[in-house]
Amino acid sequence: QVRLVESGGGLVQAGDSLRLSCTESGGTFNAYATGWFRQAPGKEREFVASVERRGGNPTYSDSARDRFAISRPNAGMSVYLQMNSLKPEDTAVYSCAVKPSPFDIWKYWGQGTQVTVSS
Repeated sequence: QVRLVESGGGLVQAGDSLRLSCTESGGTFNAYATGWFRQAPGKEREFVASVERRGGNPTYSDSARDRFAISRPNAGMSVYLQMNSLKPEDTAVYSCAVKPSPFDIWKYWGQGTQVTVSS
């Protein structure tokens, strides 16, 4: 059974940093890619960043590109999202998801972790 567990969220001040973790289990080890998404209250879920199986091809949204970094050290079971220079508009529930192959949708999702940035 595929399971994704996010951690690392919290309440921080503008300008602070957080590192989110997404730990995978149950058969996602060879999944094509892992991504991070976020959903703020009253808004649609939006893509933040993704990385392929061996840590290659990191991809970012425009809002994340210069401040966030996604990584998958040693092609392991955890994917990290380092978030720097956080802004109040980064406040959202952050969820990770796995795409089993290049032709799949983001098929498996975690429950999410809350990130709140105060001004």
